Amino acid sequence: MKYTTGEKVFYGVNYFLLSLAGLICLLPLLNLASVSLSGKDAVLSGFVTFWPVDVTTESYKLLFDGTPIVNAFFNNVKITVVGVVLSMIFTVFAAYPLSRSWFYGRRYLTLVIVFTMLFNGGLIPTYLVIKQLGLVDSYGALWLPALVSTYNMLIMRSFFESIPDELVEAARMDGAGEWRVLLRIMLPLSVPMIATIALFYGVHYWNAFFNVLIYMNSADKYNMTVLIQQMIKSQSVLQELNMMNQEEVSNITPEGIKAAGIMIMVIPMLIVYPLLQRYFVKGVMIGAIKG
Repeated sequence: MKYTTGEKVFYGVNYFLLSLAGLICLLPLLNLASVSLSGKDAVLSGFVTFWPVDVTTESYKLLFDGTPIVNAFFNNVKITVVGVVLSMIFTVFAAYPLSRSWFYGRRYLTLVIVFTMLFNGGLIPTYLVIKQLGLVDSYGALWLPALVSTYNMLIMRSFFESIPDELVEAARMDGAGEWRVLLRIMLPLSVPMIATIALFYGVHYWNAFFNVLIYMNSADKYNMTVLIQQMIKSQSVLQELNMMNQEEVSNITPEGIKAAGIMIMVIPMLIVYPLLQRYFVKGVMIGAIKG
């Protein structure tokens, strides 16, 4: 297929702008990785840009030995895995009946659910409800309010509606009930959408910060987001450095430890996204073109 001169210019400008945007997002990450792997003198002198100088892994070693980063990492994993599973189950169970024409009152219920996207009770009423339910200082306080995202549920409902009714009718003629239609017809056809929405939920739970800060009273239940924020804000890393043997900290800086903590928090998402990318690209395009 031959492109006109105008199309070539258009695509060239698009590629340039997208490459520039990608580079702008990538460079800060490269700088953090370089700082976390660079020696003390190079970091303090400002020589570190996008490539590590005097490569050392002492920042990571001290981070694992001197801070509760490992416990916070497993807290992240627990919050994310359980949260994604629960959210996907309830999102599917909410979206499927609302996508069926036989479900009585589905339009009214959809309007009620959409209303929550525009108005909510606010922070204080939400906290009082969580407190009355006895969920303060438990991860249930993180999972329950975010159990179903209205936006994600509406996307899932729209996808279920796009599945041809002929498939469902053929399954019913073979004696399939609603559970079998959902489990054997709808869900297998919805793998790209499920992967996409699971990624949305996963990023939300992995990066949870404000709710953890409000509802978690025990420091051993903090996730990495809150832990690293406290490390940066309270300079607790400096105190731990002063308490340790000077030989162990002779070639590292607090900035290097903080950068290492941020990298540990970011790397799991960088690993998961490429695995789901093919589903993600297909999932976000579902429903974009009809007919």
